[in-house]
Amino acid sequence: MKIAIVTETFLPSVDGVVTRLRHAVDRFTELGHEVMVIAPDLGVTEYRGARVVGVKPVTLPFYKHRRFTLPNPTVDGIIRGFHPDVVHAAQPLLLASSGAFAAHRQRIPLVASYHTHIPRYLDLYRAYRWGKRPVWWQIRRNHALADINIATSETMKAELAEQGIHNLHVVRRGVDTQTFHPRFASEAMRERLTQGHPEKKLLVFVGRLAAEKEIHRLRSMMERRDDVALAIVGDGPYRGELEQLFAGTSTLFPGFMEGEELASAFASADAFVFPSVTETLGLVILEGMASGLPVVAARSGPTMEQVTDGVNGLIFDSGDEASLDAALNRLGDAELRERIREAARAEAEKFSWENASDDLLRYYEMAIEQHG
Repeated sequence: MKIAIVTETFLPSVDGVVTRLRHAVDRFTELGHEVMVIAPDLGVTEYRGARVVGVKPVTLPFYKHRRFTLPNPTVDGIIRGFHPDVVHAAQPLLLASSGAFAAHRQRIPLVASYHTHIPRYLDLYRAYRWGKRPVWWQIRRNHALADINIATSETMKAELAEQGIHNLHVVRRGVDTQTFHPRFASEAMRERLTQGHPEKKLLVFVGRLAAEKEIHRLRSMMERRDDVALAIVGDGPYRGELEQLFAGTSTLFPGFMEGEELASAFASADAFVFPSVTETLGLVILEGMASGLPVVAARSGPTMEQVTDGVNGLIFDSGDEASLDAALNRLGDAELRERIREAARAEAEKFSWENASDDLLRYYEMAIEQHG
């Protein structure tokens, strides 16, 4: 099969969408499929045998930390020259919308996937809330072109269905259980992340430091509790503000980590904390679970599809300080903590990237069949 993937983000960027697409390309090329990725031009021209075609990006005023590519007519010619059997438009809003319209014009089967809940994010950026209605209009219009639409959770599937988007399916989540593993726990890493206080409960957050991650909601906890150390791993547009906000608390900003260093940061903690209620899935939750960590997560539909309170993690209500304190206090129960650690690791072992990527291939085949 010849597969064209048009995406708003790809390597060398690091986020959940890139992780999913990177593993998908790994699997597709391993199975002998021919893959082309069309993405913002960030210098990558090839990945695992797949050709990566870059289209000139721009910096958008409301998100200066990352470069995006606006809808571009050259995508039509690139796809025409490749002549794929199927086009996958990942988050068709900017560049990927050009892929969706190119597939529609050229009568190529189209799969569109929804990864980032932009309308919900706009609620968090006061100056841009006016854009919520036109963004939903654009999402409905672009996804209406697809033979198959994909969501990353049942909750998002239901919300998209309410917006009138049809032919919806859910793709499984995935995690690399060898890269993320309890064996990477390290006393030296714990010493570093607790800033010399390894006796404290070490909570780790890993992700892009942006307003929609709602990391700021942990500030009052760090002010209240002297038994907790927090490591906020990652980088992003909100880092400077967060460093100011958390100044004077036991909070460390070690910056961006990857590979074994990141695996060690996960595995050396007592819990992974996930305060966001806007995520469409939160693949990083599974990375925490694979590392043998209890996930202390804010209650939301997509998160509750992954975390069962008291079984493989602990749930608190966003904005409810007493609820968060109660979850952290439960971490002090050594027997419960150990039981959750084991269950979290066992849960993660059910989800391989091979299976998640095979789901995508099935949806591609379904799109080709339905397209007729």
